[in-house]
Amino acid sequence: MSEASPIPKRPGGLSWIAWLYLALAVAGGVLPWLANLDFIRSQGSAFDLGLFLRQANANPAARSLSSDLAIGATAVTIWMVRESRRLGMRGLGWVLLSCVTIAFAFGAPLFLHLRERRLLELSLQDPEASL
Repeated sequence: MSEASPIPKRPGGLSWIAWLYLALAVAGGVLPWLANLDFIRSQGSAFDLGLFLRQANANPAARSLSSDLAIGATAVTIWMVRESRRLGMRGLGWVLLSCVTIAFAFGAPLFLHLRERRLLELSLQDPEASL
């Protein structure tokens, strides 16, 4: 007999954590892009990547946040690729593309949402399997 799951699921439905990940993905897509639009409005009509990177490293606090995000996002991206292969997930390409084109704060929670969906699929296929 298997142990109870630490995250309760509705029968046949997604867990509350899957919905939380989806809500975080929406917030992670909207909030960074609101800031990006402010940047574009303040600097002209186009997104100047060079200027954006210079400003993202303009002072020690900005450098701290930029390096923190770069290192953390790199580690999580490696894990996402490995985990998606382990679970046989679909849609990784879209997730990775969204990390680059929308925001990592969108792509990472989206991946976690999709992972929860895949784990539910697998548990329904074999309720005795433990991932």
